[in-house]
Order: sequence, then structure tokens, then C-alpha cells
Amino acid sequence: MTRRLATASGALALTLALGACGSTAETVDAPTPSSVSEQGVDDPATFAEADTEFAQMMVVHHEGAIEMAGYAAEDATTEEVRALAERIEAAQQPEIELMTGWLQEWGQDMPDDADMSGMDHGGMDMDGMDQEGAMAELRDLSGADVDRRFLELMIDHHRGAVEMAETQRSSGENAEAVELAGRIIDDQQAEITEMERLLADL
Repeated sequence: MTRRLATASGALALTLALGACGSTAETVDAPTPSSVSEQGVDDPATFAEADTEFAQMMVVHHEGAIEMAGYAAEDATTEEVRALAERIEAAQQPEIELMTGWLQEWGQDMPDDADMSGMDHGGMDMDGMDQEGAMAELRDLSGADVDRRFLELMIDHHRGAVEMAETQRSSGENAEAVELAGRIIDDQQAEITEMERLLADL
């Protein structure tokens, strides 16, 4: 009887020990603090001042591009330039809506309400002119001069957008905004190449 009790006690102790080992093995697979932090970087709610400024500035920048493209889509003399202008309008309006949606989600001001006096407005200049000056010059032109000047101004405008997007890609913290910056760089550099070709053919 004593021998049987001892055997049973030993088996129970062995079972408890194995159970403890199994519990330890499960905790090894638990996320480490560093992995949790890395996951947080992709959280759409994560944003920094650089992300806010990028969205605010790029919304205004896109609105300017759409205004110029809308004019060229009507008044340019070549079919290729008009088609390009229409593509610019079609591509940038959804991006405006995306970025204004982010600003609303983040509880940040819309561009019309934001104080952007301290931001870098280099991307807004076109051949030394602001948006109002560029549009005034375009409206004073006619014929092939509209095509030529639109392409020259839009090349400069796109280069400004690429510069702003490169800053966002290096400084932004919101994963979606950084991804959009990369798409803007790729898309607008491709359009710059296309516009330079069109300009050479005029």
C-alpha cells in the first residue's frame, strides 16, 4: 500500500512538472515589446506633425494642379496635352479626398483653416510665380502657347510635389501617408518625363 501511494505521488509530481514546462513554452511565443512597437508603426491612427503638414500642403498643391489642368483640358491645342491634363485631374482629385479624410480622422485642421505660415512653400512656386500668377499668365495666352506654358509650369509644379513627397517619405510616421508619398513620386516623375517629351515636340 505504501509503495502504491509513493508511486502515485511521483506520477502526480511528474504531471505537474510537465504542465509547468508546457506553460513556459507558451509564454516564449508571446509578442515582445519591440514587435508590438513595430506593429504600432503601421497603425493608421499613428501620425506626426510631418504627416499633418504633408497632407495639408499636398491638398493645396493638388488643388492648384487641378485648376491648371482643367484650364489646359479645355484650351490646349494638342490632343496629347489635353489628355494629359485630364489624367492629372482624374488622378489628383481622389488623392485630395484621401488626404482630407486623414486630416479629419486625425482631428487636424483643413488647409483653409490651418496656419501654414511656418511651412516650406517651395513646392508651390512655379517659375517664380504662385498659383494666382501662373493662372493669370495661362489665361493671357492662346493657341500653342497655352500648351507650351502649361507644360512648363506643370513640370515645375510636379517637381515641387516630388520634393514635398520625398520629405514626407523620410520624415513621416503614418504608414499610409508615407505610401502615398511614394506613389506621388513615381507617378509625377513619370509625368515629368512625358511632359518634357511633349514640350520638345511642340
